[in-house]
Amino acid sequence: MASPVKTPSTSEQMQQLNNARKMAFESPAYFKQIVQGIFPLTAASSPVDLRRWAAEFIAEALACPALRTQEKDDLTISVIDAGALGSLVEAPDQDPLVLKAGIMAAASAYPVVVRWIISNTYHPQSWLAMSAIKSKILSIWEGAPTPVKLCCIKFVQRVILAQTASNGAEPKHSGLDVNLNMITPNQNLLDPRSLEAEAIGLLDRMLGGLQDNGSDVLIVDATLNTLAILARTRPATSNRIINAALNFNPLKLANSPMTPKNKVLIKSMTKTTLSFLGNILRRDPDNPLAPRISQQIQRLMRSRDEIFNEANRKRALPEQAAAGHGDVKRQKTEAAAPQPPLRIQPLAPGPHTLAEVFSLTNNTGLQGFDVTVVPAPLTARINIRTLASLDQGQLDLAINGVRDRLIALYAAAPAVPPVPVPVVGTATAQQAPANSGTAVLGLVDDDDDYEPDLYTAAEDTEQILNKLDNAPPEAPPEQNSEPLALGPFRLPPPPVLNPDTVAKVSQITAMRIFGPLSGLEDPLVRKPKAGLNRLAANSHDRDSWLTLITRLATRSTMGLEDDIKTEADATALGHPQMSLGNLIREMLFNYVLEDWRRRIEVAVAWCCEEWYNDQLAKREGLGAPLNYERCALRLMDGFLSYITAQDKVLTRFLSEIPHLSRELLGRLKGLCSDPTTVQLAMTSLLYLMMFKPPARELALDTVYEIWLEYEDARPLAEKYLRKWRPKLLEAHAAADGVSSGNGSQTMTA
Repeated sequence: MASPVKTPSTSEQMQQLNNARKMAFESPAYFKQIVQGIFPLTAASSPVDLRRWAAEFIAEALACPALRTQEKDDLTISVIDAGALGSLVEAPDQDPLVLKAGIMAAASAYPVVVRWIISNTYHPQSWLAMSAIKSKILSIWEGAPTPVKLCCIKFVQRVILAQTASNGAEPKHSGLDVNLNMITPNQNLLDPRSLEAEAIGLLDRMLGGLQDNGSDVLIVDATLNTLAILARTRPATSNRIINAALNFNPLKLANSPMTPKNKVLIKSMTKTTLSFLGNILRRDPDNPLAPRISQQIQRLMRSRDEIFNEANRKRALPEQAAAGHGDVKRQKTEAAAPQPPLRIQPLAPGPHTLAEVFSLTNNTGLQGFDVTVVPAPLTARINIRTLASLDQGQLDLAINGVRDRLIALYAAAPAVPPVPVPVVGTATAQQAPANSGTAVLGLVDDDDDYEPDLYTAAEDTEQILNKLDNAPPEAPPEQNSEPLALGPFRLPPPPVLNPDTVAKVSQITAMRIFGPLSGLEDPLVRKPKAGLNRLAANSHDRDSWLTLITRLATRSTMGLEDDIKTEADATALGHPQMSLGNLIREMLFNYVLEDWRRRIEVAVAWCCEEWYNDQLAKREGLGAPLNYERCALRLMDGFLSYITAQDKVLTRFLSEIPHLSRELLGRLKGLCSDPTTVQLAMTSLLYLMMFKPPARELALDTVYEIWLEYEDARPLAEKYLRKWRPKLLEAHAAADGVSSGNGSQTMTA
């Protein structure tokens, strides 16, 4: 009996779903596939954690800016037709988080459905399902919790934007540009008059909620933020919105007790209202309501300052004190008394530390303070500021006081007898007392046998001169002719590696270089190029890392590697392994071929680096192998293996690589053998002839060869040759006429 299939737990399913979400954001093409796979998770019987994840992912997918218009239309209609969005919104007793995400998904889907149904009136089911979802959201708007109510406000804003006429200022590619002007009069499902009337009614309901919820700061801020876009892009609603904002009083809570919570609410609503009115006045200074807007802004700012600055004001002077009676503490009756002069107390008898000598205060707390805990920069600033503001008289008193202390300490120190020194030049020398050495050193004379040579009788002058005359001559000190210096330091030579070890290390290095690319895939939004002055690799992103890889492949071993081009060449030459540069080239080629349509920029950048490296090698005369032609031909062969008639990236590749050769363009002739790719090959050659003048003659030669060899491509090739080389066709026509004439004469004879 077969064992039952184990159902994964909720945590395991969440882990799998998070991995799928990460994959979708790395490559938006997976959004539709993943969304269709999670439709069962939106059912009411599904666990609440899985329903929350599915609702949030559907909302993120419908709002993803990386999806193209057609992809977003297909994804939205599939979600509507499958009933997934309806189950998230219309289910009774739905989880608030699921309901919140479902309403945000509906807000993203509504303008897409309106735009899609305008062109596809034959499929009314999608519009009927969206209308039911809209009715459900509008019915739960008032009684929903605050987070759900905020999402309802966003949904209503999208409905009003889609059902009112635009001013034409929004870009055509924007999702918010779906408006009433796009609906044609002959629409069966969409009636412009009823849709506009519904939008105006929803706007009045939103503006009425602004007045009714004047104390709910979240509702007020969300409503004003959504009304800002309506006032800017929908002229029919502008005056109605501005009048409602002018009549709204964000300082209504100022009449209630001023608690910290009320202060925060008042500040938030006032700031949002001022920002809303200020943006309208700044964008449209010629608006007829501009004077009223300016007055309202000034009034709100003045009222806010009066409310919040009242607590910071000083108490008023009492009447008795103002009249000169009562408490006179506030009155300045006389000038401040001058500070007494600084007095330095003399030190008490006894030993003292250096800190006590220079201390100018008797405060024990200050004397015990450890100055080393204060940072040195702060100490320097304090000293400079103190010395700059110090009175010169006080400074002189302090210096004199410290000087007096030092003089007193030197005067109180015991006198030390001088050490007797023998005098040369006298007949006899004075002999010092036996105990004078110990007195000077302050030691106790315990050792009676100690008799230093200092206290023996000194020789007279005649004896000293006789010794000097009889002494042998002193030899001069040996002079070192070479200066004392260290010799040059040299590192020991590295160990010699055998070819197998070098090959293994090179393979490991190349694999580690390509390791970080798995976490640096294509971003959702491409950053614009910085131009010619940009740095090659100034950030840790995919483009910078690929630039590093291409330069490691082309320049790292230039002039150090043998002329080994491919792995087959290496085996034929007796080298079982390739060099590091060629290993990186091999891995880079495989990386480009994995998804060559999206990574055509990498291929172009690689070819540019190879061409530049070849030019450097030629100029320096290094004798290094030239790799540009080989790599470009290999990339062309790889592209042509998977080419289709819709792959215009081939034209881009040929137009952006730095150099074209006859052999490289000759690869295009292989496309002419297939009738489906003839147009692509001829279009690529035409682009080179028109927009790449240095390659024009080479491209025309290729067209001429195609005209001679391939019958299917002859009409297009003849058209190009007739424009660019008409004389060539005339010469061929004349030659054909002569040949046909000679043939007819032969037949007549």
